[in-house]
Amino acid sequence: MNHLPTSKASIAPANPTHIEVRGARVHNLRNVNVDIPLGQLVGVCGVSGSGKSSLALGVLYAEGSRRYLEALSTYTRRRMGQAARADVDEVRYVPAALALHQRPSVPGVRSTFGTMSELLNSLRLLFSRVGSHPCPRCGAYAPPSMSVAAEQPITCATCGKTFFGPGAEDLAFNSGGACPTCGGTGTVRRVNEAALVPDESKTINEGAVLPWGSLMWDLMKQVCGEMGVRLDVPFRDLTPEERDIVFHGPAEKKHILYKAKKGDNFAELDFTYYNAVYTVENALAKAKDEKGLARVARFLTEGPCPDCEGTRLSAAARGPLVRGINLAKACEMTLDEAVTWVDGVPETLAEDLRPMAVSICESFQHTARRLLELGLGYLSLDRAGSTLSTGERQRVQLARAVRNRTTGVLYVLDEPSIGLHPANIDGLLGVMRDLLADGNSVVMVDHDTRILAAADYLVEMGPDAGADGGHVVACGTPTELRADNRSLIGRYLPAPTSDPMANVRPRCPENQLFERGTIHLETNVLHTVHALSVDLPVNRLTAVTGVSGSGKTTLVLEELIPALNSANAGETLPASMRGIDPAGIVRAQLIDATPIGANVRSTVATYCGVLDDLRRAFARTEEAKTAGLKAGAFSYNTGKLRCPTCDGTGQVSLDVQFLPDVDVPCPDCRGRRYSGDADAITWNGHTLAQLMAMSIDEALVACAGLKKAHAMLQTLHDLGLGYLTLGEATPALSGGEAQRLKLASEMGKAQDGALFVFDEPTIGLHPRDVRTLLNVFQHLVEQGATVVVIEHDLDFIRNADYVIDLGPGGGEAGGRIVACGTPEQIAANPDSVTGRYL
Repeated sequence: MNHLPTSKASIAPANPTHIEVRGARVHNLRNVNVDIPLGQLVGVCGVSGSGKSSLALGVLYAEGSRRYLEALSTYTRRRMGQAARADVDEVRYVPAALALHQRPSVPGVRSTFGTMSELLNSLRLLFSRVGSHPCPRCGAYAPPSMSVAAEQPITCATCGKTFFGPGAEDLAFNSGGACPTCGGTGTVRRVNEAALVPDESKTINEGAVLPWGSLMWDLMKQVCGEMGVRLDVPFRDLTPEERDIVFHGPAEKKHILYKAKKGDNFAELDFTYYNAVYTVENALAKAKDEKGLARVARFLTEGPCPDCEGTRLSAAARGPLVRGINLAKACEMTLDEAVTWVDGVPETLAEDLRPMAVSICESFQHTARRLLELGLGYLSLDRAGSTLSTGERQRVQLARAVRNRTTGVLYVLDEPSIGLHPANIDGLLGVMRDLLADGNSVVMVDHDTRILAAADYLVEMGPDAGADGGHVVACGTPTELRADNRSLIGRYLPAPTSDPMANVRPRCPENQLFERGTIHLETNVLHTVHALSVDLPVNRLTAVTGVSGSGKTTLVLEELIPALNSANAGETLPASMRGIDPAGIVRAQLIDATPIGANVRSTVATYCGVLDDLRRAFARTEEAKTAGLKAGAFSYNTGKLRCPTCDGTGQVSLDVQFLPDVDVPCPDCRGRRYSGDADAITWNGHTLAQLMAMSIDEALVACAGLKKAHAMLQTLHDLGLGYLTLGEATPALSGGEAQRLKLASEMGKAQDGALFVFDEPTIGLHPRDVRTLLNVFQHLVEQGATVVVIEHDLDFIRNADYVIDLGPGGGEAGGRIVACGTPEQIAANPDSVTGRYL
């Protein structure tokens, strides 16, 4: 037999030890060549924008998942999300890949912690197979038996009726077990009649009934008049009968003479009367998107379903009992409580049922163990998925991936430490080590120095961000990077003698902490947070700390901010508050990490106002005046100089059937957003498209002559955002970048009486950028602001003036103030979990 010659390079080693990446050019990667060890924990690090995610997700995950999916049928691939082919010369020996993204999508209204983690599957099976089931005729309970599992009827010992026990699907609130009133959501929307007529001093003709002006034709007023209601008297003067017709009148057809608002035209029309309540209900039923719901929302109140009391389950699904409680009560337990409860189930059953119960319980406990290791024991199983934090959702995602016990898979984790207290980092590392022990490989993008120090191998990208990044700066073990002068992260990796972030900003002396004033807060019980008495120093940087679920967000976002806003508006304090002394604070503002803008039309230049200044500058040029172009012509959203092919978005979407849709740069403007006509007009030697392609640092030089734009660009540079381009779409920014961009408009102003709240602003930040952020907060304090930060980052906490530590645990085990004081006092407090790590 003849053999074709085989080149030496094409022969794969029997057991490859590395993934070989050659010529990677995804985003800002500069023809990167790198070897990634297989079977090890590999950390990819670097400053924000250096190319970490481009290498890990854009190359390794994209190629690992794409090659696996291409083995599937075309029919299957059309129904799956796919990664596009990476811009890389060659990637060899990459396993099938799974990615755990930094920001898992927010679950829908039907999702709970129990469904997301799949713990509820085991519980439903448990209640179906070993529960005591009520007789549908007399209500007497039949003892647990093998009948349900054997698909045999149960005979009621009291009345003799035979019936079949429910299967697991019959106990699911997303299926047969849904409460018929709320459809399994646990909440119902009702029309708030008080909101329909907020001002009873107005007449109906003057628009007293708001839904008839916003949700229904205005002529419904005339139809109402034909129903016998006076239209020209204040609403408060209507008789009870007239008011009842307005709110609940029957849907009768009436003949009206309609006069057009403009002109003298009349028309005779037959119209069916829609009362005010039905007008809202009709609009709610027809709402197809968030915009439609928003129009109706102000006329609605939302509360727990009165039939299922928020449990989501029908009466039948709440029937079966195990250990004396039903499924709804079991779901109210925290995971810690449920694990103990499930452990005791088999021993309460007859001998013949125990093997089946043990099998189901082991399935539950196996999944629960991973979640407990990741510090989620405080969450109740019925906790709505939409209320989980980003870090909590990511840990649920990670636990599900690990539970599957795969082998030979590449796991790519995007900042798995997000939202984790230092006490939970050990559990996270244990989970990743379990993945490796099963024969997998793990690549994680992260900034947390404790996690990076525990990695087997590090790949550092840089040396800087954007156009100045995209290179491999250093590779090796953490020990090797500590000794490598080229490595920036090496100097921050924890070592026995290092404390590089101890004094980044000048901290307030302990005896002067409260000399500018004290915000005093008295709270009632809210969620799992107990009634508290809290003092915060004015004009200082305060860190609120504690393990996940300890009550930080509840205290700051649900109690402190609403209480300050209510006190300043002269309104009644929220029910969760007993009292507050604002101490001169007149403005409380949350700077959160939610994305800016909804699509690519929102850019850094438009958000910070720099483009407005540039458009005016271009309109002042002689070329623009000659062409008759005003400032509006230079808008890429609506101006006449925008590219007509992509309408100023800079990209077009291609539908390529069974392959994933591809967004490509516009073929006419090549991503610049402007048409060729815009290139004929220059300001300071640059076209507007050229300026939009510049980084903030580059534009800082080019726009030196524009006072307002230059000042804003300087602020963005000082915030550590100099690497962002002016044309960068804001929805694509990381949470930390979005927070700092929102803060830009506040910099440089006097901030006396202002309180700024930040929720974990160090997420996604390199230790060098944490230093920059601390300097930004110091600037705010110097301008007179009070800054309160919810934070897990130990280096940040060490630099706070004052620390409020909540805990000691999460959920029911938390919600108390464990310690208050300077970072040194917290570190010396034996009751503080945070203090142990400080």
